[in-house]
Amino acid sequence: MPRNQPEPHKIQAWSQINRKYLGQGVRVKRFRRPQRSQIRNRVLLAILMAKDVKLSQFAEELSISSRSVSAWVYEGRIPSKTNMDKACRLLGYPAHILFNEALIRESPILCQPSPSRFMKRTQSSSSKRNYILSGLCMVYDLSVTDVSHWISIHPGTFRKWLHYGHTPANSLQEKAARFFRIPQYILFAESDLPRG
Repeated sequence: MPRNQPEPHKIQAWSQINRKYLGQGVRVKRFRRPQRSQIRNRVLLAILMAKDVKLSQFAEELSISSRSVSAWVYEGRIPSKTNMDKACRLLGYPAHILFNEALIRESPILCQPSPSRFMKRTQSSSSKRNYILSGLCMVYDLSVTDVSHWISIHPGTFRKWLHYGHTPANSLQEKAARFFRIPQYILFAESDLPRG
């Protein structure tokens, strides 16, 4: 056998290696975790997260594509009147809360003073709570203690807002609105909505 020709067993070995590693292709996650700056409709995502409803599940319940719901959340698209009405009915919030065009257009990045970590404890089984505030803590991975410290209130007070739907005094609502950069009539809309 000539020297410049590869031996058959070496070719077979390389062939096996190629099949094992290269034949699988490049593995890319189907969905990437969005950066916080890519969330245009923070209120809608917060409510869905607090109610533990996946975007795909929400889309299925509305009989529309997952891509449409993703566009509402991440691109800030406003749905058609029919889909908006269905979404509002399903989640129990009016359109000016779920699809507030001014808020979606601004879509500010939350300026938190230091890193924080959302704690699952904030999701209690209380019968009445503020889904918007709870969901925003989830969206931004904020702990109750950290938010309380940053807006200068007692953690127990903030937990009452989250778990029991307590409506704070106007001055405290303003503090929370400044921190989350969401108008207080949206942050504390839960108190004005009928809950069954």
